[in-house]
Amino acid sequence: MELSERDIDRIIEMAWEDRTTFDSIAIQFGIPEGEVIKLMRRHMKPSSFRMWRARVQGRSTKHKK
Repeated sequence: MELSERDIDRIIEMAWEDRTTFDSIAIQFGIPEGEVIKLMRRHMKPSSFRMWRARVQGRSTKHKK
């Protein structure tokens, strides 16, 4: 699936938000958590990506119960 720059920007924005779940991103854009992580890795500076991963790792609000 080909995403526009606008879609990519929105996915990154949603992924940074603490309250937005990966499930919400999947529903809206059709990409699973693993693809969101790959997208974040490709479109962010390495230091920003590491900071984001540290924040979301194991964070219960990023995963629906």
